[in-house]
Amino acid sequence: MTRTKLYIVLLFLSISAFGCAALMQLNMFPVDKDIELGKQFDGEIRSNVKEYPILKNRPEIRAYITNIGNKILASPDIAYRNQFAYQFEVIDDDKTINAFCTPGGYVYIYTGLLKYLENEATLAGIIAHEIAHAERRHATNMITAQYGVQTVLEMASGHIGETGTQIAGVAAGLGFLKYSRTDEFEADAYSFLYLRSTEYYPGAICYFFQKSADGRQSSALETFFSTHPPASERLAKVNQMLADIGKPKPSEANLFTKRYQEFKKKLP
Repeated sequence: MTRTKLYIVLLFLSISAFGCAALMQLNMFPVDKDIELGKQFDGEIRSNVKEYPILKNRPEIRAYITNIGNKILASPDIAYRNQFAYQFEVIDDDKTINAFCTPGGYVYIYTGLLKYLENEATLAGIIAHEIAHAERRHATNMITAQYGVQTVLEMASGHIGETGTQIAGVAAGLGFLKYSRTDEFEADAYSFLYLRSTEYYPGAICYFFQKSADGRQSSALETFFSTHPPASERLAKVNQMLADIGKPKPSEANLFTKRYQEFKKKLP
């Protein structure tokens, strides 16, 4: 499939699943406010050590994650690589199977997710999904919709202020788990797009959905999918995108299962 055709597929997914209204949503924030909010969210997260215990003194683990992220950021479809922070951190919490991204590109991945996955390409697909949330500016879209145009205009015209601080606190507390179905499906589609220019199998995120849809769910995954579209729906869409590009074959050469299993041995 050509890049142009894939963009058409992305547009079709948005229209068919969510209607034309989703395409008419306006983001009242300039991009520099994504950057400013991201720094504030990151500060809120780092200061909340009890809820977000960032893994310390394990530079080799962070380096592994960052290396995957940098491969994705080399995609020609990444628009804000030179504007957003794009930092990658690991949260030391085995009970949580999740990852999230602030506006401005601060990506956090839980050790529970790292231990749940079985190959590097699936992790790359999830990281690409989180990068897509930042690239598509889903957080500030959400803030525009939830807080109203007047509040957003006040924030956009000057410093973040008290309202922005309140929003940052709420967003950090939620862990960015409540994006709309539109946003989640769009992030899946852009994850696929980004991975097409990497060494990774582009639909590898399907292994996460397949494992979840097969019923191999912990209470942590039940919590995850209570705030995300069902795994079966997301799996079906990824499989359709794979079919559209001729069903490329997964292999060790694009899944990197052995390399990932060696990495998992280093996790605390």
